[in-house]
Amino acid sequence: MLPGAARADHLGDPTVIVDDVHVVYRVNGVRPPRPAGTPRLGRLAARRAAPVVREVHAVKGVSFVARQGEAIGLVGTNGSGKSTLLRAIAGLLPPHRGRVYTEGQPSLLGVNAALMNDLTGDRNVTLGCLAMGMTPAEERAAHDPIIEFAGINERDDAAARPMRTYSSGMAARLRFSIAAARTHDVLLIDEALSTGDRRFQRRSRDRIQELREGAGTVFLVSHSASTIAETCERTIWLDAGRVRADGPTEEVLPEYERNA
Repeated sequence: MLPGAARADHLGDPTVIVDDVHVVYRVNGVRPPRPAGTPRLGRLAARRAAPVVREVHAVKGVSFVARQGEAIGLVGTNGSGKSTLLRAIAGLLPPHRGRVYTEGQPSLLGVNAALMNDLTGDRNVTLGCLAMGMTPAEERAAHDPIIEFAGINERDDAAARPMRTYSSGMAARLRFSIAAARTHDVLLIDEALSTGDRRFQRRSRDRIQELREGAGTVFLVSHSASTIAETCERTIWLDAGRVRADGPTEEVLPEYERNA
């Protein structure tokens, strides 16, 4: 039985099965030139430096089962494979070995509804909703609540300005607000809830709870232990691309904080 297969009775059917998944990707670089005898030869050697491709084994044999109604936190230090794993679940990075099985189409926050910097916030809301499959009538009904949820118009008419004038926090809040405007079978969130004030974070957690009650599954990557503790009942701790612990958040999170 895969880790996570035996879960509480109130949870529904499996939505994501990750079975012995390995993810390897390539990083392009340049091999350093050999030392040269003179400055001129050194410059020639630098221009002739050979390109080199390095393979990174980012996820190493990860297995677990996620079910309807679960909110699962992913924790780990930088480079532990959290974001890579989310991209593999979303279908954006094919596994080098192993398989990912999903119910429906997982939605990775900020990818399915990618925002365009030269367009206004209003226009991005429209395009983002349509990209997620909403009808024009559904988008019109959801438009103003999305802007209000994101809180980008509280001080000025930011929705009428190009996205390139937004702070990173404003852009992240708008991405989450667009993505959370519809129900997802599987919603993958990478650090989006670390932005904004406490009021926005509280609204975001409430919305995640609504998604779970609608039989959705939520994965949340965050460096904020409090966000994971307040949002997720289950936590998976990744360490150097492997699962170090998978279980109730109140057990896994303290262990991670003691050893990270």
